[in-house]
Amino acid sequence: MKKFTVFSGFLGSGKTTTMMRLTKYCTANGHKAAMISNDLGHGVALADNRFAGFCGCDASQITDDCICYVNEQLAERLDSYYVDGCELVVSDIPGFGVGALEHVYHGLTEKFPGQYELAPFTVLVEPKTVEMLRSGTSGDLKYLYDTQLVEADLIVLNKCDLIGEEQAEKDAEWLAENYPLAKVVRISAATGDGMEELANALFEGKASMRRPEIGYGGSDFAFAMGKMCEYYLQYHAVVCCNDFDGNAYLLDIAEKVKKDIREAGCAIPHLKLLAWEPEGDFGRVDLIGTDRETEVNHRFARPCTEIAVILNGSGECPAGTLDEVVTGAAEEVSKKYDLEMTIHKKEAFGMM
Repeated sequence: MKKFTVFSGFLGSGKTTTMMRLTKYCTANGHKAAMISNDLGHGVALADNRFAGFCGCDASQITDDCICYVNEQLAERLDSYYVDGCELVVSDIPGFGVGALEHVYHGLTEKFPGQYELAPFTVLVEPKTVEMLRSGTSGDLKYLYDTQLVEADLIVLNKCDLIGEEQAEKDAEWLAENYPLAKVVRISAATGDGMEELANALFEGKASMRRPEIGYGGSDFAFAMGKMCEYYLQYHAVVCCNDFDGNAYLLDIAEKVKKDIREAGCAIPHLKLLAWEPEGDFGRVDLIGTDRETEVNHRFARPCTEIAVILNGSGECPAGTLDEVVTGAAEEVSKKYDLEMTIHKKEAFGMM
């Protein structure tokens, strides 16, 4: 068995956490699995890939372009995993995923006929997105939310631990009614609930290879994507004569970004903040929107004296604004903690 699936879904839906939980679950249950993190940045070290590695997952990354446009590189990576005994490989896709069904699934099928068994095209969605779609308050990004789900063979309602059984059932029923061509499963990547059902859906199911009309490249697509940008920052920070609380440091950066993005009248759907010490201890914080609590995914076990840091994510704002806000927050908070900050790489660019 050599199965491959793409995890699409909007920013903050939990794609990385789900890939990590799923691959570890499958491997622990006799079906070796691996994950690929994908991003548009040029030669960058992704927070997701490093985080997955720190957590013991079989993980790698593809950067410099979306997997939509590097079928040959993707095929080489898949082949290396299958030679190593993997039965399932799952990859995310940068931020939005619109068009991945056509470019990845049909691209692989046309260029490498019969070589890969494509599992259901999978789209993750979280309860807050379902709530916005149901209420009609999803605004300018409705095209992206809706189109991702239209393309799905399998819709994964994640973060069900946050809403309770009754609401999760209602959300799943709404998704099934409004996107009837997709199977719906409920999970919590945070707790591990639903991993068996998700794994079974991927191993037992197959891609429909539908080609729904989604207006890819049209005015709605251009308008939605034109509002989005990507950001990446990698730097080293060291304190001179003391140590510092790395967990508080990351949280302070996230809260500063949240405040300044809100004041700029913009949005930041997802920003990942990962830092690690030379000895291997690490911390991970996720900022999802400006109206929610910052998520702490992993804490440093002890005070820090020096750390490497990666911040990467997406904004609903001009690239220059996101650069100014996030870089400014990192610099200001580093100064507050008496850290000397050395930037190694930075990128900020629009999606259109």
